[in-house]
Amino acid sequence: MKNHSDIEAKRQRKATKSMCDAFLIMQERKEIMSLLNDLCTPAELEAITDRWWVLQLLQEKMPYRQISERTGVSVTTIGRVARYWREGAGGYRLALSRLQSKTT
Repeated sequence: MKNHSDIEAKRQRKATKSMCDAFLIMQERKEIMSLLNDLCTPAELEAITDRWWVLQLLQEKMPYRQISERTGVSVTTIGRVARYWREGAGGYRLALSRLQSKTT
């Protein structure tokens, strides 16, 4: 990550909030996909998608090695996803919970 001065850090937080607002204003999955394709390189989008896939497999209690073999994602990355699922800001848990309640 870049090293920001206090003023730059404040601008960065404002830009992050604005980006979140951009996602919130999208009304369809297709619109969100268009925004993601504009924001991310193909490799960045693949990495984000891989992490989400890994999270779903972790939720199914699949072993790390099996997840790695199935997804091609390193065991290190799988461990990182698992750690943020347990100890992160709660975004993974909230998203999974809301998706589960939407499908049941």
